[in-house]
Amino acid sequence: VQLQASGGGLVQPGASLRLSCAVSGFNLEGNSAVGWFRQTPGQEREGISCMYGSDNSTYYADSVKGRFTISTDNAKKMVYLQMNNLKPEDTAVYYCAADGVCYMDYDPMDHEYDRWGQGTQVTVSS
Repeated sequence: VQLQASGGGLVQPGASLRLSCAVSGFNLEGNSAVGWFRQTPGQEREGISCMYGSDNSTYYADSVKGRFTISTDNAKKMVYLQMNNLKPEDTAVYYCAADGVCYMDYDPMDHEYDRWGQGTQVTVSS
């Protein structure tokens, strides 16, 4: 299983970005979840969103709810994170992960995901 994240960059507050994660060797329509996490220096990695491709159920942390959207394209083997109305506090390294568990009532936990992509830096600054 390999994951390759891309799409990060430097944007101004209020802007949008779409992160992409190319996935190989993993069934996006299976019973394991995919997720997005982020991490800032000196902080623990934070789970912000996850979903099951099998039924398109999704979860969002309060910090991103209403602004971020997770999705998959099973044919292209891609996982996306559409990020709108970005704020300076969204600045972090973002990671995609697969083969995990997506609880629908609390934030995804990194130790429950077995496969990780490299991070992509998102910086929100004026």
